[in-house]
Amino acid sequence: MFTVLNMLLPALYNALWRIALPFIRHYLRKRARKNPAYLEHWGERFGAPHPNPVQQPIWIHAVSVGETRAAQPLIAELQRRFPNAPLLLTQMTPTGRATAMQLYPQAQCRYLPYDRRDWVAQFLREHRPQFGVLMETELWANLISGCFNQRIPLFLANARLSEKSQRSYQKIPGLIRPALRQLTAICAQTPADAERLQQLGAPAPIVCGNTKYDIPIPPQSRELVAQFRQKIGNRRVFLAASLREKDGQDEAELILNAWQPHADTLLVLIPRHPERFQAAYELARQRGFNTQKRSDNAPVRPDTQVWIGDSMGEMYAYFQAADIVFIGGSLVDTGCQNIIEPLQCGKPVLFGPSIYNFQAACQEALATGVAQQIHSAAELVQTVTRQLAQPEIYAQQTAKTAAYLAQHRGASQRIADAIEQHVQANASNAA
Repeated sequence: MFTVLNMLLPALYNALWRIALPFIRHYLRKRARKNPAYLEHWGERFGAPHPNPVQQPIWIHAVSVGETRAAQPLIAELQRRFPNAPLLLTQMTPTGRATAMQLYPQAQCRYLPYDRRDWVAQFLREHRPQFGVLMETELWANLISGCFNQRIPLFLANARLSEKSQRSYQKIPGLIRPALRQLTAICAQTPADAERLQQLGAPAPIVCGNTKYDIPIPPQSRELVAQFRQKIGNRRVFLAASLREKDGQDEAELILNAWQPHADTLLVLIPRHPERFQAAYELARQRGFNTQKRSDNAPVRPDTQVWIGDSMGEMYAYFQAADIVFIGGSLVDTGCQNIIEPLQCGKPVLFGPSIYNFQAACQEALATGVAQQIHSAAELVQTVTRQLAQPEIYAQQTAKTAAYLAQHRGASQRIADAIEQHVQANASNAA
């Protein structure tokens, strides 16, 4: 019975896309209540032809902000190897699209259509990519099959697969196994990721490392750091970044409930999603904290206890201005956000128990002593208070982190080398 069901999965998958469309539209309209950008460029998601599609580009698909930033050093390497190719960037979220447009104003940026067979075929016909790169874990069956049938090399780069995701994919081998086998190559972050992908059916994943270690600190952030420090003054800064919420638990609320104000310490809260900025501000005010918002663009008053980082594209400046950083998505069970960026800035990093999205990076950071894991908001506040009372920790942290980062750089070059070899071989075979 199970074998028969798996044989029918591709047909069921395509039927479900037709049934699911009203629900997807409802979901997007619901998201748009808090973030109206979800209603923009609507047609791109649902197969509408692009009015001026770029031709034969390097095509990078990065679902949201984190994946888009992780693609930066890889894109730089690929553009050196394919200097005459235009650049096409696709995303699935408004924040990802906005980030791509900010980083690559010369590129064509658009949403990837949902994985309905005819929409995917049209997208590929419109652009005719020289090759495509899917960042991290974007396994769309019809997209992969469409590239395979049109002989477009397609790579899974910076690939990661948690044990939780592996268990989910193992339930649908009739879809996942053929998709993995139709990819031109898979470049995994770690040996554990490669092994899990291989167990799902990937023929020969290559371990290349994580491109996030190659992301340079944006030069323009240094000027912004100076502005932040001028606004804040000489106070110490505890930054709680990329805060998430799940199952009725909000990390901003958990931290605010545990936070004990210090006259010389400013708590900076940055929710992961822009639609939560105002909610974080209101939570802080309701709990009696003197609160300001970054968007007010005013100096931080001496009696301000909480500053809400309600801005986009400024995270590196926040990291550099902070004394200690907590990375969210880890107190609630969403797998943790990117811990590498604050490490690049030489900051002591804390995170909670849920780390499955960045498990390898978190475990290595713990093992080398450049990060610390906490298990509750109360423990977080106690740890921050203790570490801020030990200024000597910062000099030690900078040296440790520099050595740690040096060991992990180079993934982007290794992935680009693999892509170049396969693309050249594919061109030779076609000739």
